[in-house]
Amino acid sequence: MDRNSGHNSAYRHLYPAISPFDQRMMDMPGGHSIYVEQCGNPTGIPVVVLHGGPGGGCSPAMRRYFDPQAFRVVLFDQRGCGRSRPFASVNDNTTQDLIADIERIREALGIDRWVVFGGSWGATLSLLYAQAHANRAAYLVLRGVFLMTQAELKWFYGGGAGKFFPDLWQRFIELIPDDEREDLIAAYQRRLFCGNLMEETRHAQRWAGWENALAAMDSAGHVGVGNGSYARAFARLENHYFANAGFLRCDDQIIKDMPEIAHIPGTVVQGRYDMICPPVAAHRLCEAWPRGELRMVPMAGHALSEPGISAELTRATRAIARTPELHGF
Repeated sequence: MDRNSGHNSAYRHLYPAISPFDQRMMDMPGGHSIYVEQCGNPTGIPVVVLHGGPGGGCSPAMRRYFDPQAFRVVLFDQRGCGRSRPFASVNDNTTQDLIADIERIREALGIDRWVVFGGSWGATLSLLYAQAHANRAAYLVLRGVFLMTQAELKWFYGGGAGKFFPDLWQRFIELIPDDEREDLIAAYQRRLFCGNLMEETRHAQRWAGWENALAAMDSAGHVGVGNGSYARAFARLENHYFANAGFLRCDDQIIKDMPEIAHIPGTVVQGRYDMICPPVAAHRLCEAWPRGELRMVPMAGHALSEPGISAELTRATRAIARTPELHGF
């Protein structure tokens, strides 16, 4: 949803558009080749940007949340999406693979510690990466918190959010027979991986459309999902991760492991009316995180493009740029 929700309304809060000073493909285990780019100041404060989805890919607008004079911004497309290859592949594509990829990128770029910036699934991955490599994450900036729990999946794919958007919910479930609607993630999985490209794309567009329609408060139920190729990669990867409970060892793993990163400071930006990742997750996270500051945006939903969300995120990165010595750089 981060890529397709649009950024026009947020532009006034962002830094000017910039181009990468470095672009490369990095070969990873399992036959994956990952697109990586660097922008801003090569000697600036390093920050890695983790996009949403899984399967959303990074976009040029994501570069603009950082002062290009102050930050060395690293963006990459996670396995199977964006410019990474093989496209839409779920083979050797797990949370543990992504965490290992982040470390390989850090080492290849010669970075000791960095800011970790992520929204939605990117926030999930940021937390899991920091918990696995607490000595490498200097500061976390998170948006639209998703803790990868069964309760959150049930909310979005079990009818909770559908009670607020019954017309859009009906559109999401109408392709699925009545006797399969008790587990829509499994029902969609059978169709997203059926081997028929047309059927996979058709169901992928419905999957992505349901999420995209609820991303921003001003979307007015718009279900545009971009081209079929993007929707297919996005839906297949997201469904793959959700069907496997994020490849976590237990439900609520992130909260249980918060003591591992209790010493790391961070900012959590959350839309009060986020229908995809309800605010209770961000609230729970910050209750378990002594150095996590929750900034609840009153009139905002989930999307990175929400003006209030963008304003708070750039405010957070400006504060980091002003006081890097506080975070061990």
